[in-house]
Amino acid sequence: MNDESFTIRSARGDPSATVRHGSGFAVVPWRAWDTAGARGAWDGLAARVGTPNPFFEPWYLLPGLARFDPGARIMIASMARGEVLEGLVPLQRARRYGLHPLPHLAVWLHANAFLGAPLVAAGAEEVFWEALFDWADRHAGAALFLHTAALPLDSALADALRAVGARQGRRVAMVHREERAMLASPLAPAGYLDAALPGKKRKELRRQHARLAEQGTLTFTRLEDETDIAAWIERFLALEARGWKGSAGSALACAGETAGLFREAMTEAAARGQLERLSLDLDGRPIAMLATLIAPPGAFSYKTAFDESFARFSPGVLLQLENLKLLERAGIDWTDSCAAPDHPMIDSLWRERRTLARFSIAIGGTARRALFDRLVSFELSRNPQGLR
Repeated sequence: MNDESFTIRSARGDPSATVRHGSGFAVVPWRAWDTAGARGAWDGLAARVGTPNPFFEPWYLLPGLARFDPGARIMIASMARGEVLEGLVPLQRARRYGLHPLPHLAVWLHANAFLGAPLVAAGAEEVFWEALFDWADRHAGAALFLHTAALPLDSALADALRAVGARQGRRVAMVHREERAMLASPLAPAGYLDAALPGKKRKELRRQHARLAEQGTLTFTRLEDETDIAAWIERFLALEARGWKGSAGSALACAGETAGLFREAMTEAAARGQLERLSLDLDGRPIAMLATLIAPPGAFSYKTAFDESFARFSPGVLLQLENLKLLERAGIDWTDSCAAPDHPMIDSLWRERRTLARFSIAIGGTARRALFDRLVSFELSRNPQGLR
């Protein structure tokens, strides 16, 4: 924390939601932000961002940091103007870049955080990048460059990043990009489904729904509040663990850290009205479940699970057909699938695509930037998809 300090206040006007902060831009261990006052200012920022990212909101980021970085090596970089928080992002000093021992500064993500967009108030994007670059130039240490991953290309943040780089003569290299499924359409659910799937496929799904209904009482349940949240969480964890993810050791319940993150974050999201829970129930027992995080004007399809003993009826797909009602949800213009590129199920149903990119950015003095240029040229020669 810098010696010169002042108080950041929440833009929501809560006088108790304050946090002591250094001059304009500060980088401190993440635990400094785990207080009621800091969370209040952080929540105020999340309500004003131009690019929503629930994975960097306090109710999701802090539980992840507590479990994956108990030694508090990860820092939180923040920017304030006046007494209002205008930008925030978790940063780490990484020792490796992929398989290579290349030290660098990086926006921190864990395996269950699916977007790397910093939280920045709408209109403050260029000022934020300028402040971050200035700090990185002065505090590079052993870092050879700054790296940010999973940044949406169609965003004010990405536009500002490239604009600031061009204005400063600072190389901003897109070293990788990928597309994942997205739901964004003015169509009603029925019209969207007709446009997305051929008639033969729609007929097959209707047949599967009818055959599944013959097995017992079939219902869809949608919850947007805290009702039964603790029991719902445990049912989800158990359902996911019974499937292939459990066998592969990648289910949330397979590790105490991920199970704890899911329990804490979903409980808090439900309390805030930022969790939509959808399930397909057979005789009152869930056979497919979906958790969607709400961050207007967007939503994020966070986690899904289904009972593989009913796989012949495609319960996960049937649940996604019901999930098309997100198209009618007030205040939601689009939903990010958070799925891997070329996902065999969701890519065939959701027709829109969201493009995400990884950028490496020059920092420091002339010698460091010259070395960075050589590293980027080598990387792009082996990875042409990083080029525009």
